[in-house]
Amino acid sequence: MLERHISVKVFLADDWAPIRTRVAAMLQARAMTIVGHAETPQGAIDGILSTRPDVVVLDVQLAGGSGLEVLLAVRRAVPEIAFVVFSNNAGLAFRKRYLGGGAVRFLDKSIEFEQLAQSVADASQHATH
Repeated sequence: MLERHISVKVFLADDWAPIRTRVAAMLQARAMTIVGHAETPQGAIDGILSTRPDVVVLDVQLAGGSGLEVLLAVRRAVPEIAFVVFSNNAGLAFRKRYLGGGAVRFLDKSIEFEQLAQSVADASQHATH
């Protein structure tokens, strides 16, 4: 049986450029396509709505605001886009808030970095087009 290969389109919403660069390299090595990135909540919302990725990798803390406003705004507008939250702010309250808001997965950058690519691939299966 032939394995079906579909490129996953990913948007990165993180306010720290070195993390965006590292995450982009890791995901591109897994044949995923980075369709955009943003540092601010409004930039992320605008970018996500214009590029329509399969998965958004979202940090809790963005420049000038929080990832939660991005998650809630995009889920209202385009509920089929999947979110993987990837943050150093990984306390239980954050996890509950983001998973309750519709994120597929919540990863702690400091201890779950290597799980991100597989989590994005898994989350893309939740995206419905």
